[in-house]
Amino acid sequence: MTFFTDAAAFLPVLLNGLQVSAILTLLSLLFGLPLAGVLAFGIMSKNRVARLIAIAIVEVGRGAPALVLLQLMYFGLPDVGITLSALASATVALTWTTAAYCAEYLRGGLSAVPAGEIEGSQALGMTTADTLRYIIIPQGWRIALPSLMGFAVILFQATSLAYTVTVQEMMSQAYSLGASTFKYLTVFVLAGLLYAVISIPATWLSVLLEKRMARHL
Repeated sequence: MTFFTDAAAFLPVLLNGLQVSAILTLLSLLFGLPLAGVLAFGIMSKNRVARLIAIAIVEVGRGAPALVLLQLMYFGLPDVGITLSALASATVALTWTTAAYCAEYLRGGLSAVPAGEIEGSQALGMTTADTLRYIIIPQGWRIALPSLMGFAVILFQATSLAYTVTVQEMMSQAYSLGASTFKYLTVFVLAGLLYAVISIPATWLSVLLEKRMARHL
């Protein structure tokens, strides 16, 4: 069988795994981004306890490799009576990673909001809540958006680590195909191409967005 014949036979299986990878990425972003917002405000809080808790969560999430967090959630939590499915374990671990990194991106975005606009809102008599809602948060998210999009690409690629906790994502399917057919070269080249087909355009989009936003600053 030729490479293309093998690839055509393997593609449906890998696409099923790709679907799981995409779902895992979306779930991690869905839960991780709101948590990142909370942590970003926690880091900037004047309350020392809240600030220290937020910093601890962020530093552990950034300092520990995603692979370690995956192993902790799937193999470690049962020791304290908490058992999660493979997909749930991977989602919790990657959500933590997402929240930790994105909290720093958001904190940077929120800190970059021009002080003059904040002072202007106060001069107009806007409350602190309205200033956050209409001035700081929208602009902070806008400034951080290119970085968040770039991280989403990295997160999608990081879902390949979930095979270590038996999630049937694309790398897991690739290993299974390779073990059963011994066509490892074909399988992993095809898997790499599928990752690239999504990652490269998404990276270009984030760079394009960053350049367009820079022209409007």
